[in-house]
Amino acid sequence: MTAIKLDGELLATEVKDDLRTRIAALAAAGVTPGLGTILVGDDGPSHNYVSMKHRDCEALGMHSREATLAADTSQAAIEEIVADFNADAAVHAYIIQYPFPKGLDYESALMKVLPDKDADGLHPVNLGRLVMGVDAPLACTPAGIQRMLERYEVPIAGQHVVIVGRGLTIGRPLANLLSLKMRNANAAVTVVHTGVADIGIYTRQADILIAAAGSPRMITADMVKPGAAVVAAGVSFEGKKLVSDVDDAVAEVAGWLSPRIGGVGPMTRAMLMANTVAAAEKAAAS
Repeated sequence: MTAIKLDGELLATEVKDDLRTRIAALAAAGVTPGLGTILVGDDGPSHNYVSMKHRDCEALGMHSREATLAADTSQAAIEEIVADFNADAAVHAYIIQYPFPKGLDYESALMKVLPDKDADGLHPVNLGRLVMGVDAPLACTPAGIQRMLERYEVPIAGQHVVIVGRGLTIGRPLANLLSLKMRNANAAVTVVHTGVADIGIYTRQADILIAAAGSPRMITADMVKPGAAVVAAGVSFEGKKLVSDVDDAVAEVAGWLSPRIGGVGPMTRAMLMANTVAAAEKAAAS
């Protein structure tokens, strides 16, 4: 068996094509969607990721604003920038890039973001809205994974989804999203993590397996139910090499598989753009 590729790069292109139509409609009404980023410190992957987001904005004809702060910036200075972004009408949504340097409080800064400007969908108000099943900006990676499963016709309703990883950005919001009684959800969801003694007991039961623990190659072929859909959402670095949570041999067992490069990452960025455009549409309608 050779798995069908869950091509996030292709799907992200389709999402962006749809966004261009919506952006053009906003432009006709005199509105340019604007994304802001707040980046603190010298973390290399964070700088690279933020740069890609601004390139996406430029390619889509969106406005972007960037605040890059030194690692020794004070908490008060960071939160002053947050207040400034909240007040800036040209910034419809923004992110505070994680992680923060040691000694600074990311959660405190996040709490001060206006929920309607939360491009990452991680503000407690928006996570609460997700739990309630009401409209809100969705966490970008979970939203991207759901869209990817839908696009490649992976059945979700009534299926057993196993998520390995309970983090704030993927595991917890994705579990809530896929269990909601709604289209392209309504699944039975199990969440496990690296503290579970034998993860394979659970993963071998999964119709859809999502690896999001940030543990290199932890999902091996013998841990996957033949024909299951496997989403490689977790990555880590070995030196300068980006390594997936999913071992390459899983491709011979899975029915669908997202690649290490060109899988979940492009969809995360595309959904960030989608959240920003939706925020601009909401602001324009108010």
